[in-house]
Amino acid sequence: MPLLEICTYSIADCIEAQCGGADRVELCSSMAENGLTPSYGTVLTVRRRIDITMHVMIRPRGGNFVYSEPETQIMLEDIRMAKRCGANGLVFGCLTEDGSIDTNVCRRLLDEANPLPVTFHRAFDECSHPEQALEEIIKMGFARLLTSGQRPTAEEGILLLQRLAAQSANRIIIMPGGGIMPNNITEIAIKTGTVEFHTSAQAIRGNGTDAATVAKCVEKIKNIKFFDN
Repeated sequence: MPLLEICTYSIADCIEAQCGGADRVELCSSMAENGLTPSYGTVLTVRRRIDITMHVMIRPRGGNFVYSEPETQIMLEDIRMAKRCGANGLVFGCLTEDGSIDTNVCRRLLDEANPLPVTFHRAFDECSHPEQALEEIIKMGFARLLTSGQRPTAEEGILLLQRLAAQSANRIIIMPGGGIMPNNITEIAIKTGTVEFHTSAQAIRGNGTDAATVAKCVEKIKNIKFFDN
């Protein structure tokens, strides 16, 4: 079945996502930094206020995705925090200076995250060799990959999303994200053959998640004839 994940930055966003019929939230802080780890209090309060699945972003700072040992220690502690607060899954991604997947750091974080499912986030869109990176992400055991197809938006990245979906051969979930709205989600779904989608569902950019926009996205993906075949 198709599934809609909403990128949220506050408890208000999460409530709007649930009211609109979303299946899952990705809980972050700092929209200006494109998503950082939310506070302990935020994670715990959101968990108490919503019933849908909650995945928590693990990202200690903005900027690149190359992490020092102290930053890795922060991420390990944040994973423990998120698990204690009832997270259903986690979201992170780590790269090396040359744009490759940092498999050493990722494995350490995955070990700490176990048994929760983990999404490798849009750090992937900065990878030098996406096909090779996908294989490494699959081998390490990530549950899904969030990507815009290495373009500013998923709509612009459809060609790479198609290739990644074909390459994955159902070994991992490819989840398009970036600029997805009710007016393009159907085209992205049909052209890529993907069944999970990631959006902030903001009616007006910067105004937070909008339940009506979430509901429109849900209606679109639930009625795509592609999924009935």
